[in-house]
Amino acid sequence: MTEQDQKFMRHALLLADKAAEIGEIPVGAVLVNEQGEILAEGWNQSITLSDPTAHAEIIALRQAGAKIQNYRLLNTTLYVTLEPCPMCAGAILHSRIKRLVFGAMDYKTGAIGSRFHLFDDYRMNHIVEITSGVLAEECSTKISQFFQQRRAQQKLAKQAILKSDNHSE
Repeated sequence: MTEQDQKFMRHALLLADKAAEIGEIPVGAVLVNEQGEILAEGWNQSITLSDPTAHAEIIALRQAGAKIQNYRLLNTTLYVTLEPCPMCAGAILHSRIKRLVFGAMDYKTGAIGSRFHLFDDYRMNHIVEITSGVLAEECSTKISQFFQQRRAQQKLAKQAILKSDNHSE
């Protein structure tokens, strides 16, 4: 894990905060070129945009493609706070990103080793360099806290409904 990896993962964590602020699962992504310049960034917006594909990674890839006018994002590094899902892993392969750096493992839908192993198939026509576990604890804590807070809010809402039902009788 390099200093640059930590720097850009911290930036991705700030983007994850933007997702959390709008009620989305806090995942952030940053795409960087060989010179260490940010080409694009994204955060989860599936709920906000009513778009199941609006994951942080996809938003960053779309933004970068539009910026450089090419769907091939050669010699770039994608930093993302959570292990990509199968959809995002497929997009990463198709975009020909050179390197993927992610923080927390996703044991439910992760496609880079924790649940699925999409990049391990020798028949793939592109090999992505992978660095996992960068600021993993911070990335994992952010997501865990989000879901703890969401469960607490749902519990309070349920209690309020029960209370109002009891008073209306």
